[in-house]
Amino acid sequence: MEDQFSRTELLVGSEGIERLKNSRVAVFGIGGVGGYVVEALARSGVGTLDLIDNDRVCLTNLNRQIIATHSTIGEYKVDAAEKRVHDINPKAVVNTYKTFYLPETAAEFHFDAYDYVVDAIDTVTGKIELILRAEETHTPIISSMGAGNKTDPAAFKVADIYQTSVCPLAKVMRRELKKRGISKLKVVYSEEVPIALHSDEGDTSLEKRRTPGSIAFVPSVAGLIIAGQVVNDLLRSSVSTQHHTGRK
Repeated sequence: MEDQFSRTELLVGSEGIERLKNSRVAVFGIGGVGGYVVEALARSGVGTLDLIDNDRVCLTNLNRQIIATHSTIGEYKVDAAEKRVHDINPKAVVNTYKTFYLPETAAEFHFDAYDYVVDAIDTVTGKIELILRAEETHTPIISSMGAGNKTDPAAFKVADIYQTSVCPLAKVMRRELKKRGISKLKVVYSEEVPIALHSDEGDTSLEKRRTPGSIAFVPSVAGLIIAGQVVNDLLRSSVSTQHHTGRK
């Protein structure tokens, strides 16, 4: 009998579908990368999604973020994403948190409740805190490195953080994680050299120079690669749905 996951079941089997349905994944950062992670996880049948982001959809998000349309401008990103997930899979459980993840807000989240964590946030401080918390609870985590100032979607690779090159954010993360004794971390990063940005009508203000350039087909690819890693890792792990059984 056909249902919305019939085509997926042909690839992963009924046991795989059940495993994904019983998995809980937290996505921190629902932007250009994280929005596509959520999209693919929902369409793959992951049963419970925790969405964490305190930002609202704005006009400049429309060029790359799947949750951003003219009708969602002004909405909290997690609310827009929740509606989209339920439009895709009404049976999915979606927990939303309008929170900017930092060490000061980390206590709101219990990592031992998650089968997988996706780090798709921008701040180094927040990323490090996510990784340390996941390490404490032995929760699988994958982290997105820089997707801004790039135009080549084919340059993304999956690797351990200590095997990365070129990406400026990955360089900072290698240094900071080494200081903290983190020996490994799965990441998605780009080997494309960041491109020089065109000026905005001669505006050389610090804010303009710090704003990264972006285009639709780069962060989306990073997000889909991450989702693929999460889904395949959950399917490969025979204990994925038991890893946090009974924990709150």
